[in-house]
Amino acid sequence: MDKQDIFGQIDGIEERMGTTYAELGALKKRIITLIEENKRLSIENQQLRKLIRQEETVVPEPTRDTDDEPVQLPGAGYDNLTRLYNEGFHICNVYYGHLRTEGDCLFCLSFLNK
Repeated sequence: MDKQDIFGQIDGIEERMGTTYAELGALKKRIITLIEENKRLSIENQQLRKLIRQEETVVPEPTRDTDDEPVQLPGAGYDNLTRLYNEGFHICNVYYGHLRTEGDCLFCLSFLNK
């Protein structure tokens, strides 16, 4: 073998390594996307299971105060917002409709306590 053949082989190997490296980078990006989607779907699935368990429990009837006046219950809008929050979505004006991924939101909680 002469020097020209050796350098030709090295160039070919280097070219194939570059192509392989680019393919590896693309696969890595795809794996990251799949892991993020899997995490999001796992959280959503967990919240849906929690919601199903809540719906299976019996909802108690509203009680009366000692003065025999009916207890004031919040309106249907409040109930819907509470349900959305319990399902894992933001109800505050900052992140409304986004999925809560890091536990409770102080903005949402302050809105519910108004």
